[in-house]
Amino acid sequence: MKSVKFTHYFMAIAALAIIACKEKPAKIVANIAMASTTDTPLSKKEISSDFKQYWYAGEAEISSYKLEQARYGEMREGNAVLIYVTEPFHNTKQVKADQFHKNNIPVLKLNTTKNYLTGIYPYAIMSSSFYPVHNNQHALKLAFSSQEWCGQVYAQLNNRKKFDIVSHSYFESEGDQHITLQKHTLENELWNQLRIDPKSLPTGAIKVIPSLEYIRLSHKTLKAYSATATLNNEADISSYKITYPELNRELTINFKTTFPYTIESWTESFKSGFGSKAKIMTSTATKIKTIKSPYWKKNSNSYLPLRDTLGL
Repeated sequence: MKSVKFTHYFMAIAALAIIACKEKPAKIVANIAMASTTDTPLSKKEISSDFKQYWYAGEAEISSYKLEQARYGEMREGNAVLIYVTEPFHNTKQVKADQFHKNNIPVLKLNTTKNYLTGIYPYAIMSSSFYPVHNNQHALKLAFSSQEWCGQVYAQLNNRKKFDIVSHSYFESEGDQHITLQKHTLENELWNQLRIDPKSLPTGAIKVIPSLEYIRLSHKTLKAYSATATLNNEADISSYKITYPELNRELTINFKTTFPYTIESWTESFKSGFGSKAKIMTSTATKIKTIKSPYWKKNSNSYLPLRDTLGL
């Protein structure tokens, strides 16, 4: 009887997930390039009852952070938001599935936004990562965009035979690019993996493809870099640190040691500024508030006060 109950439970939740963030779809372009991931997935990791109850309740988890961001050799004040939610992912089209399909893969999606000012003009940054809840293969897709008054930058990674990446930039030297990379750990996916099972995070000497945000904003070559990763488990707050010697960069994510492993803060140290004035600076994000909400249903002006709850 228990297995039947969970089957009905997940069918109901799948229906909720399809409704979430769903608007009338545009006409599908017939000749779009489509290919499913050709990872050889490891055996599916069993999903705990705690995970099911927390992540399949028809709500997203929204966390706001006070952001102090290093940019152009100076510190900038702003905010960041992490939005985690589970949803069905169409493995062939590599998009959120509109309806049930036998090849759909359940994912834990993370949308990260950052907003801050550089002098007179604003930066608006968003990253998305789609990671299998069964924690048995690489992220299925990454996306990144940055908008500021000089122009826009956009990059997308799809998990196919290799990592298939397209990148567009207003800089002539970067322009329109289409490259493929051998598969290595993706920094972007680690933020999802941590929320599923921090003990499964890779440690020691590893190869990591840095976040699309860092690569594009620092104008570094998109490739895998040698890194060292450590996981420190403490009583209340644990930390996961990645050090990139070649990039003079270090990222530390601090999170609750117990489920649901909420991210409390993070720091990122890297060289900021130009030429001889460039120096190692540290960006920080400190949590303001975490709420659970079906936010896609709350788009009326009457819900604007909820942003005060998040300190935004």
